[in-house]
Order: sequence, then structure tokens, then C-alpha cells
Amino acid sequence: MELHKDSGSLRVIIDVSYTSSDEFIDFIENEQCQFIESLGVEGLKKFEWYVDEETNTATLVEEFDNAESFKEIATKAIGTPVNLKFREITTFENMTILGDVSDEMKENLAAMGPKFRTYKAGLN
Repeated sequence: MELHKDSGSLRVIIDVSYTSSDEFIDFIENEQCQFIESLGVEGLKKFEWYVDEETNTATLVEEFDNAESFKEIATKAIGTPVNLKFREITTFENMTILGDVSDEMKENLAAMGPKFRTYKAGLN
């Protein structure tokens, strides 16, 4: 491990809520994850859902090698039937992006009101 060396990786954390637990769980297990995998984004390292079925809330954690990989997956996924269904069955609550992204990417994401955090220190 190295001290205080920015690896250039990017993490995206998205919080959502949903009405139907059965519908949401079925969607992420049987449609969305397979779709994301099929996009073939090489720099995607993690795409993991964490769910609280008692409160009908969930958190998606995505990890990318770099901001370009995030841009690639966003470009490929936006507007697809799977993406549109995701937007229908969930309510977007929050997005946090950990790592450096371009001003263009910040502008493209502005409608979602993300919080941006840049790397400053740590071990990796």
C-alpha cells in the first residue's frame, strides 16, 4: 500500500427509495446487473447494491478505474429501457461522487444534484 497516492479511481454512491420491494429486488437481481455487465465497461470494478427492505431504501456503490470509465457506462446506459425502468420504479435520493471528474461531467450531472469529493489523503 502507498501513503497519500491518488490512484485515480472513482466511486459513485447513489441512494434511492422504492415502493415495491419485490419489484425492486427482482429488477436489480434479474435485469439491471446483467445489463450493466453486458455493457462491457472494462474499467468498472464494482456495481453493488445494499438494500434495507424494512425502509424500502437502497444504496448502489459503483467503483471505476477512472472517470473515463464512469463516463463510458453513463453514456451507454442512459436512455436505455433498463435505465428508464430504473427511473420509474425508484426515487432518486442522493448521489455522491468520490474522485476527480471533469467540469463537463459535473455539468452533465448537475440535474441530479450530486455531491463531489476529491481525494486528499489515505492508503491504497
